[in-house]
Amino acid sequence: MDEKDIRILNAIAEIETGSAEQISKETDIPKSTVHYRLDNLQTENVITNDLFDLNMEKLGLNITVITEVWADYDQGYHNEVGERLSEVDGVNQVYFTMGDTDFVVISRLANRTMVERIVEQFEAIEEIKRTSSKFAIKTIKDENHPLNDFDIEFLLDNLEPLQD
Repeated sequence: MDEKDIRILNAIAEIETGSAEQISKETDIPKSTVHYRLDNLQTENVITNDLFDLNMEKLGLNITVITEVWADYDQGYHNEVGERLSEVDGVNQVYFTMGDTDFVVISRLANRTMVERIVEQFEAIEEIKRTSSKFAIKTIKDENHPLNDFDIEFLLDNLEPLQD
């Protein structure tokens, strides 16, 4: 990945489109080069899809629940338990963590009934010893495009080129 790739990815995040024409206008990189670079970024799995982002609150999924999960330790348990957690309806993200907590799970839900059901489903997983869930009272930041979290010059200085 070089400076042009990073500028293209940053433009996608900023203008929220994969349109080569619009990216070209935003970056002053020729449209044909943008097309070529986008194809390469997809081949390298840097760009994994072209889905539209959704406003979860407008969809009615306006409750964010953050759950800490403690599980019984066993060889490979993080893969098995993590996979089972990720299969629960409403779970958006599952992280295997270091420290006192084994997993952190983020869920987007519509109502308290869904919250109760998801906690019951977590606790029905045999390897799970305990959970602790928290409601997010207010979303301060929920960035769908992580590149927007960085100044482009910082990215250019700190990201390493993709290796073939």
